[in-house]
Amino acid sequence: MTTPQYQPGYAPGYSDKSKVVAGILGILLGTFGAGRFYTGHTKIAVLQLVVSFVTCGLGAFWGLIDGILILVNGGTDAQGRQLRD
Repeated sequence: MTTPQYQPGYAPGYSDKSKVVAGILGILLGTFGAGRFYTGHTKIAVLQLVVSFVTCGLGAFWGLIDGILILVNGGTDAQGRQLRD
């Protein structure tokens, strides 16, 4: 059995991604799924992009709300680890 590898400077179980960066990307570039691409949730990011394209930009509200929720509640990266503050 191997021991888990942790990045120096980060608590075990926490992501190396920042919730502030993910939230700001979600608010400013949510139309393009940038916050979700940043955290590694590629499928959700592509879905945000497609919804925004199909609805002629109205899907941007999804990214805006998603970014605010990440800032308020935090979130996880693609491996399920909590985003750091």
